[in-house]
Amino acid sequence: MTKKWVYLFDEVDEAEAYVGGDWEKVRALLGGKGANLAEMTRIGVPVPPGFTVTTEACNAYLEAGEQFPEGLWEQVLAGVAAIEKKTGKKFGDPSNPLLVSCRSGAKFSMPGMMDTVLNIGLNDETAQGMIKLTNDPRFVYDSYRRLIQMFGTVVMGIPDEPFEEVITEFREKRGVQSDAELTAEDWQAITERFKKIFKKYTGQDFPQDPYEQLRLATEAVFKSWNGKRAVDYRNAAGIPHDLGTAVNIVTMVFGNMGEDCATGVAMTRNATTGEKHIEGDFLINAQGEDVVAGIRVTERVDKLAEYMPEVWDEFVAICEKLEKHYREMQDVEFTIERGKLWMLQTRDGKRTAQAAVRIAVDLADEGLITREEAVMRVTPEQVDFFLHPQFPIEAKKEAKAEGRLIATGLNVSPGAAVGVVAFDADLAEEWAKEDGKPVIMVRPETKPDDVHGMLAAQGILTSRGGRTSHAALVARQFGKPAVVGVATLEIDLNTREMRVGNLVIKEGDWISIDGTTGEVFVGKMETMVPDISDPWLMKLLSWADEFRRLDVWANADYPEDARRAREYGARGIGLCRTEHMFFEPERLPIVQKMIMTDSLTERREAINALLPYQREDFAGLFRAMDGYPVIIRLIDPPLHEFLPERYELMRSLADHKIRLMHAKDLQTIDELLQKIEAENRLLERVEAIQEMNPMLGTRGVRLGIIMPDLTKMQVRAIFEAACQVAKEGVDVHPEVMIPLTSHVNELKVQQSALEAVAKEVMEEQGVDIDYKFGTMIEIPRAALTADEIAEYAQFFSFGTNDLTQTTFGISRDDAEKGFLMDYIGKGILPENPFETIDEKGLAKLMGIAVDLGRQTRPDLEVGICGEHGGDPKSIHICHRLNLDYVSCSPFRVPIARLAAAQAALKEKQASSAE
Repeated sequence: MTKKWVYLFDEVDEAEAYVGGDWEKVRALLGGKGANLAEMTRIGVPVPPGFTVTTEACNAYLEAGEQFPEGLWEQVLAGVAAIEKKTGKKFGDPSNPLLVSCRSGAKFSMPGMMDTVLNIGLNDETAQGMIKLTNDPRFVYDSYRRLIQMFGTVVMGIPDEPFEEVITEFREKRGVQSDAELTAEDWQAITERFKKIFKKYTGQDFPQDPYEQLRLATEAVFKSWNGKRAVDYRNAAGIPHDLGTAVNIVTMVFGNMGEDCATGVAMTRNATTGEKHIEGDFLINAQGEDVVAGIRVTERVDKLAEYMPEVWDEFVAICEKLEKHYREMQDVEFTIERGKLWMLQTRDGKRTAQAAVRIAVDLADEGLITREEAVMRVTPEQVDFFLHPQFPIEAKKEAKAEGRLIATGLNVSPGAAVGVVAFDADLAEEWAKEDGKPVIMVRPETKPDDVHGMLAAQGILTSRGGRTSHAALVARQFGKPAVVGVATLEIDLNTREMRVGNLVIKEGDWISIDGTTGEVFVGKMETMVPDISDPWLMKLLSWADEFRRLDVWANADYPEDARRAREYGARGIGLCRTEHMFFEPERLPIVQKMIMTDSLTERREAINALLPYQREDFAGLFRAMDGYPVIIRLIDPPLHEFLPERYELMRSLADHKIRLMHAKDLQTIDELLQKIEAENRLLERVEAIQEMNPMLGTRGVRLGIIMPDLTKMQVRAIFEAACQVAKEGVDVHPEVMIPLTSHVNELKVQQSALEAVAKEVMEEQGVDIDYKFGTMIEIPRAALTADEIAEYAQFFSFGTNDLTQTTFGISRDDAEKGFLMDYIGKGILPENPFETIDEKGLAKLMGIAVDLGRQTRPDLEVGICGEHGGDPKSIHICHRLNLDYVSCSPFRVPIARLAAAQAALKEKQASSAE
């Protein structure tokens, strides 16, 4: 039996039965567009008759060397016959011609990435027949030239520019601004010119056989799945390459037959802010591509109520029906033909991060979805966008006062972007990737071929287009700040410059755009990270906190960081790096004195001089985290990091010796001799403590054992600070972390010495503190002997940065500059193991450590404090390993809260499905 390749829109029940009733599989089979057209048909929404050629047919076609599989074309012909029966029209019949569109439609929405051809079925004969039927030659020739143009560019690969140049020539000749003002005679002449362009580029006449048009257009849509722009988009969006695209053959309905006709696109909610009102664009007497191409100035969709109030009321009701049916904000396309509304598409709407959060929360509050679904619908990356740069209010005021605000357009994708102007996608990509320049891509309007440049750019600026233009959709999809439709912007791609009034901005000049407000500034502007106290985000994260099991802590070295972390929802400090405090200007000389001296007395004096600083640092952290635990890691890096680099010292020493040779006066000679003596001493010490591989050298617990006074001072500072703030009424919970343990005896020696200091301080102060001692697991041997280490450690914290280095046997800095990126590009490694936990290696090692440690100490506290603590994929792994918390940068805390909740909810969904 021949496989079924074609499904009519009213055969969705058959498609569901074929895939076992799973709607996601229906979407995979019919593509998102085809599945939704069929579903709209099923629920009674007015959809023009049509059918879908499946994604399986596309894959079979491509696998067979671009040949139709057996039975496909015959089923397409049967589908056309079914449309003829429903419409009463006949394909290719001049007396009552049926015209169709041929549109792509993959499982996942890829706006503009693949091909569409409209008005298939028009030829010289059917055009004359339609003129007799409609008595509107202008409409017919406008439709015919569109077919030739789209067929030429999409199917035959002719450049778009020759066609557009002809239309521009006719507009200029007639002295008109828009295509709508051209006459029937103009369009007839343009159609003939288009035929000549077609023959010039292809060597053949435009095909007059409607079935040949349909066959070639179908093949073009199939082929477009592997086009560069589609592949680039899928790579960026993480869409698999083996899904294929469906082809939708739909009866043409026309929005360009007169003043009672229109076409438009709309979102059922505001795609930028998430507000609950329909937004979009429409045009009277136009076809769909006119709205998104930016050729004509569109009108706001709600103004349709003024032109056709009854149609508007029907449209609003349909939008509400679709939202309730799909339980999601919808992106719809529609056409009105002779006062009759037709829906041509619905799909889940692309939206900004702010809109995604608000829509999810509002839909939950409206009862359309559950709170769990709301939490699952927002991605960690969308939460991250709340932390994207913005322009400070004062900086914007100053720029406006200086006259640097040069234009305003539509604010279609929020955030601030600063960069140099690049007028084409290839240059934008080259400057961004090869030269490392921040780029603003500036175009009259963007096309699907521009996606690679848009992805490389910091932001996007166009002179044409609306809120549903290609630039707006792609910018929102990938979180790129964008301003579109800046009508005052004149872009000259030949001279590579743009003008706003008398101001000329050349390619390579700096501009700044604000996608939140739609403002464009000349020059570079300062940016800042915004306040994330968005009420919808706060509500969503509060729901996430109810669902997650993993706690979220933060890495913070200073009280200000701790306060920000707490404001963002952190419930503890998982890593305070004490060595960062040593680099403060007033402290570094004391640290260097401690390292340089050979006198034990002088070393102790230097260490004691550091104690008040450390105590105050810790007291500030404890106050900021009142009631929550604070893990303080004792000094970790090797001592040479606190001294000048050997190369710099040698260069400075050589410079001073040369200057000494040419010195003329005694004062200069004396000053230079003192500098040379000091630098010689420094160089001797640097060379004395220099190690071939300092990362695996004298650092962490090893340094504490060799230089016990230093770590004892740190512990004394910790507990003096804890006692001090406890007397102030602060609920304090210090946890002392000993880094780089590889053998239980190291921990035993160091911890016993340090715990004695802690008890001594508490006795001196007369205060009992709730404290813990633990260690950082960053050496494989520590993970493999975690049962022994847990005899002493009350907590483990995985230092996954170093644990990744020691597990893979690679240096992060060297690897990321060298072979690692090449490995990832060639697929040798699936991901950068320093960004996402290596599940088959590192995660397995972590699991062993957790299991062994809790065999010895069932209440062992286990967390992670490396950079992986803010990575959503790694957080899911930490949840599966049954860790107690993840700790990350304060700015990643909101992301971690959401990711932890999603990990718990996915686990719940998986267990429910079993």
